[in-house]
Amino acid sequence: MSRLKRWLREALLLVLIVAAALWGMDWLRAPQLPADLAQQPLTSLQGEVNLAELSQHRPVLVYVWATWCGVCKLTTPTVAAMSQEGDKVVSVALRSGSDARVATWLEKKGLQGVAINDESGAIGQRWDINATPTFIVLHQGKVISTSSGWTSGWGLKLRLWWASR
Repeated sequence: MSRLKRWLREALLLVLIVAAALWGMDWLRAPQLPADLAQQPLTSLQGEVNLAELSQHRPVLVYVWATWCGVCKLTTPTVAAMSQEGDKVVSVALRSGSDARVATWLEKKGLQGVAINDESGAIGQRWDINATPTFIVLHQGKVISTSSGWTSGWGLKLRLWWASR
């Protein structure tokens, strides 16, 4: 019994250390988003989009990714599944090529919803995106949370649920 207690205590300590390290990395990589982020008009592959309007009734997940991003290859299937399940997702392709290339990539991955091609990286620069993927949760035009790097599907769902409270 003593060995089990010690093992559990050490496992808990390890989980806390890993959680603190991940939180710290997320805090360091967090973009300094402009206050008017949701009010800025954006041009998507589908036409003009306003994030404030899109996020008025339900939270929106803004997924900033790139075709050349290794971690994005791991997170995109999760985000694609969320978009197919009806979660509002706006994807922003950061320096990933032409509109046609981005559209083909999105179709291949099954990522539905509004798609913005930031071919020159101007949006990423304006939003201070330092890492891909970056996840931004908006609700009623306000940034509720940001996260960069790998995250789980349940973590994203939890963020969207929390934003709606």
